[in-house]
Amino acid sequence: MATVEETLVLVKPDGVSRNLTGEILRRIESKGYQLVDVKLVQASRELLAKHYEEHLGKPFYEPLVEFMESGAIVAFRIAGERVIEGFRSIAGTTDPTTAAPGTIRGDLGRDWGLAVQQNLVHGSDSSESAARELALWFD
Repeated sequence: MATVEETLVLVKPDGVSRNLTGEILRRIESKGYQLVDVKLVQASRELLAKHYEEHLGKPFYEPLVEFMESGAIVAFRIAGERVIEGFRSIAGTTDPTTAAPGTIRGDLGRDWGLAVQQNLVHGSDSSESAARELALWFD
């Protein structure tokens, strides 16, 4: 018997500024996942440093943090059977140019030729990451 998981989904500043939050939530709910909590956040550098701590020192770290600081973020706490794996499937691969049609990134994203990939959404990649990230974004 499967157990219900919870995961963090972030609609990144590019998704919020392009008014895609509702469409992204529609896709999550259409898949049958439950919205447990939602909040609009202007993320602090401190929060983003904790969220992306495993990437500290990598060349994309600073442009990524700057991008995530650049505008509003919508944070979702989502629940469902195998929701971590399921959301990552509907999000599509990291690169929107090669993400499959039918996925959030494949249908709604594209490469803008910027220093960091603006790919609309973040989803936790494991139950451990989900627990850590949910604690950061939903204290």
